Amino acid sequence: MQQVGETDPDTCAYNDLALVKIDPADVASVNPSIPNFGGPVGLNTSGTAAGDKVYSYGNSSLRQGITLLSPKQGFSLGDDANGWTHTVYTLTPGIPGDSGSAFLDANGNALGVLSTVAIAPLPASNGVGDVAKEIAWANSKGGQSISLVKGTEPFKGGLLPI
Repeated sequence: MQQVGETDPDTCAYNDLALVKIDPADVASVNPSIPNFGGPVGLNTSGTAAGDKVYSYGNSSLRQGITLLSPKQGFSLGDDANGWTHTVYTLTPGIPGDSGSAFLDANGNALGVLSTVAIAPLPASNGVGDVAKEIAWANSKGGQSISLVKGTEPFKGGLLPI
């Protein structure tokens, strides 16, 4: 972003997208589905409202290998920073090591990428960078076009293991 001269503070502060290029020979070995929930089935381009359900899966080593703590289900507090971020609460919150985890909306659409955990003003909330805005920004800068790769497994939101 610095190389192309981006100066918008919301874009710079909340854009935390990392890209992974898969060698064509390895595509059959990669599954883009979100563990436990499936999807994504598409791209959320409308953001979230307070109370909207969200889903994620994080596998931080700080959870000591307890996989029952990896699936996360929660709700959004809405959009912020002109739609560049969504503040969310999940059980359990995203913690260091979960950064970069995908977030899905209630319909299984890709919402964003976990980028922050807050201490204040909303303790244990997470900031989720808006993936639709991030992809659109990257595509507006030229070069290779990027897009969301849909999951190969159907979305099964709301099915946390017990």
